[in-house]
Parts: sequence; C-alpha cells; structure tokens
Amino acid sequence: MEFQRLLVSDLVHLAPELSLLVAAVILAVLDLLLPNTVNRKPIGWLTLLAFGVSAAFVIMQLGVDEPTVLLNQTYRVDDFALIMKLIFLIGAALSILMSLGTKQDHLSSDDLGEYYYFFIPATIGAMIMASSADLIMLFVGLELLSVTTYIMVGMRKRIPISSEAAFKYVVMGGISSAFILYGMSFLYGLSGSTNLAAINEALRMGIGENASLMYVSFFLMLTGIGFKIAAAPFHAWAPDVYQGAATPVTAYLAVVSKAAGFALLYRLFYNVYYGVGTAETPLADDMFLAFAVLAAVAMVVGNTMALRQENAKRLLALSGVANAGYLLVPVVAGVDLFHVQGMSELTYYLIAYLLMNMGAFAAVSIMSQSAGHDELRGFAGLYHRAPWTAIAIVIIVLSLAGIPITAGFFGKLFILFGALHVKLYWLAIVMIVTSVVSFYFYFGFIRQMFMRPGDGSPEVHVNPWLGLTLWISAITSVVLGIFPAVVLGFLNGLFQFTVDFFTG
Repeated sequence: MEFQRLLVSDLVHLAPELSLLVAAVILAVLDLLLPNTVNRKPIGWLTLLAFGVSAAFVIMQLGVDEPTVLLNQTYRVDDFALIMKLIFLIGAALSILMSLGTKQDHLSSDDLGEYYYFFIPATIGAMIMASSADLIMLFVGLELLSVTTYIMVGMRKRIPISSEAAFKYVVMGGISSAFILYGMSFLYGLSGSTNLAAINEALRMGIGENASLMYVSFFLMLTGIGFKIAAAPFHAWAPDVYQGAATPVTAYLAVVSKAAGFALLYRLFYNVYYGVGTAETPLADDMFLAFAVLAAVAMVVGNTMALRQENAKRLLALSGVANAGYLLVPVVAGVDLFHVQGMSELTYYLIAYLLMNMGAFAAVSIMSQSAGHDELRGFAGLYHRAPWTAIAIVIIVLSLAGIPITAGFFGKLFILFGALHVKLYWLAIVMIVTSVVSFYFYFGFIRQMFMRPGDGSPEVHVNPWLGLTLWISAITSVVLGIFPAVVLGFLNGLFQFTVDFFTG
C-alpha cells in the first residue's frame, strides 16, 4: 500500500471534525482544573460555541463539484456528508441549548462538566460515519458515537431508571454492533478489502459463486442498523432508554443518533450493494424489498404501540420508531434515472424530523420541570396557564402529525410522491393509513392542553433557553412548510448521486 501524506490543504476539509476535537480536549482539561464549587454552565456555552464554529466550517465547504478523498481513500468530503454533518451539529446545538435550560439536580458537580462536553465526541463519531468510505472508519465512528451515548444515558447515577436504561442500552447496543461487525467481516472475506468502492467492484465480479454469503452479510448488517435507527422489530430498547435518559440526551438520541444511523445505512448499502446482482441472484432488488418490509413494520408497530402510551417520552420514542419507517421509504424508492430525488426527500424529512423532535422534547422538559413527571396529564390546562407555550407546542404537534402547513406535512408528502413515482403503491397505502392513525396520539397533547382542566396544577415557569429551543423549532417548522419547494430545490441542486457516492 502506497503511503499518502496528509497535506496542510487537506486539514481544511477536516476542519469541522478537528475543531470539535480541539474543543473537546480543551473543555475536558478545563473541567478537571476548575474547583468543584465553580459553576459548570460556561462549559455548556463553550460547547455550543464549538458546534457553531464547526458548522461554519461545514457551510464553507458546501457545493463541492467533486468529492475530496482523504486518508488513503477512507474518508470522503462530499455534499451528502456535509449536509448530514450540518444536521448533526444543529441537533447537538439544540440539545445543548435545551440542557442549559434544564435543571440538572440529579447530576453531581463532578459530572456536570462531562455532561456538556460529552456531546462533542458523540457528534464527531456521527460526522465520521457520514464521511466514511471504508468499513474500519465506519465502525470507528459508530463505536465513538455509541460508547459516548451509553455513558450519557447512565450519567444520572442517582436515578434507578437511568441506570437500568443505560444497562439495556449497553447490552443491546453491543449486540447490534456485533451484528454489524460480523456482516462487515463477510464483506472483507469476499473482497479482500475494507474500501467500500473496492468491495462493490469485487461483489459485481464474483456474485455467482458467493451469492449466499452476500445475503448473509446484508441481513446481518441490516439487523444491526435496524437497532441503531430504532426500527421495529429492533426497537424494544427505545422506550425504556428514552424514558430513563435526561430529556436533552433523549432528544439527541432521537435526532442525531438516528440520523447518523441513516448516514451509515446510505454509505454501506448504496456504496457496497447498489447495482450488484444478476437475473438469478437479484441482490439489489431483494435489498430494497427488505427495506420496504422493515419500513412497513416500523410504521405499523410504532404507531399502533403509541396509541396506549400515557408517558410523553415513551410516546415520542414510539413516534420515532414510526418515523424510522417513514425515513426508510426514500431508501426503498432508491435513486435511478427516473427518480433522482431520493436523497433530497430523506434529507428534507430529516430536517423536519429534527425540528419536530427538538421542539417536542423541549416541551416535555418544560412540563416535567413544572409537574415533576413526564406523563401526558402534566400538559392538562396548559393553554390557560401558559398560552404562548401551548401555541408553540400545537405547531410542533401539527408538524409531527403531518398537517398543513408544516415541515412535517411536506416531508411526508414528498416521500409519498416518491413512493408512488416508483410504483410502491402498497407501501404508500401503509404510510397513509399509519399517518392517519398517528393523529389520535399526537392530538392527545392538544386534548390535554385545551380540553382538560388544569385546576390545582402548579404554575408553569418556562426557562428562557427551553422556550427559545421550543420556538426555534416551531417557527422553523412553519417556515420550511411555507417554502418547501425552495428547500427541496436547493437539496436537489446540491446532491449528485453519482458524484457523492461513486466518484473520488
């Protein structure tokens, strides 16, 4: 293997990750040096600043004509990776903003600084996953994100439910990582390479004699990634972990961790399996059929199980299961000569999903601090106690349910049209029916706020930072719903499937 020197010009392309790495080291040292009596909130603000700087470096690189390939063909900087990184950074920044407005009574002074800057290595792991062009690099990013979030979930050591959630998350996360790694080992054995493009080329040449092993590798990795994106039937961990973690950490898992799972899915399955197959062994066709079945199961199970939930965080966890199904539909629709908007549809809905969930978890955090619990009944009579907060929550709920004019509505609409365009009629019907079913439990928030008496409920004090997170999410959801064509057009102009995945 020829040694490739990393030039100074290459460091510019790695600036988003390197700036976060430097910030993480500085904040860790600062936290160690500060006395326990010193307030750790400035570390939260510095973490927020680090995400802003990294996002600025990402924006500076958007619109590249050709991808930049670094580190001996293992790391790609293309528009797909850059947009995904921007989603991760915005999600992480809103999680930190939410954290600054959330009481951290259950964290000791020794843990508070770590709580803030642990968001940084987790986000670096997600960014590595988005840019990886090699199995080893993908797995490094995956484990950096996973191990960091295991710690974040269990950081509230004084709460038994948090420790239980962390234990379940570690066990299930370790099993899912083992499935992914085992699937990757088959790919390496079949191709003799860990480079995604080289594996794709080897599979195209040798599919006849190795078809069964290719199917084994595919389903092993699909099982592992199904856990990472919390798609049914691999979702059982999600309600317990979401309930046990601190609400900002739950929001991070719901948005950034799930989005990173989809980045991993796109990198692996499009770079490795796309175009692989013959009439006798149609691997690529079977791959999309498996995605379609997984999407349908996730939509049905997530929406059905959410109907009976009374805990807001568990309800949003099951909503995330259903949304994993919606997000899988653009993957099923694929990208070809007749349908080139698959990645744009996924990205638009990911942005809408980010805003919906950050707003929803900010609302849960506001109400749990007021009521002392996370149950839906805590929202009772909110319109009379805090009318403006109730209005913002209504906007978020309408977007979650997919009601015009919101980002959630157009996100689902674009995905639905994409499915119809490639004649996935049965999947489109499942999507429509389950979306209608979801109205019942989403509108449960509105029923509580407007139709249930809040007599005797404690006064609602909205922390400014939680209120800001809620209103940023609500207003941006409406803006994206008013100008959906502008956003989708921008994404369509940005993404070039053959460039982002098959050149460099």
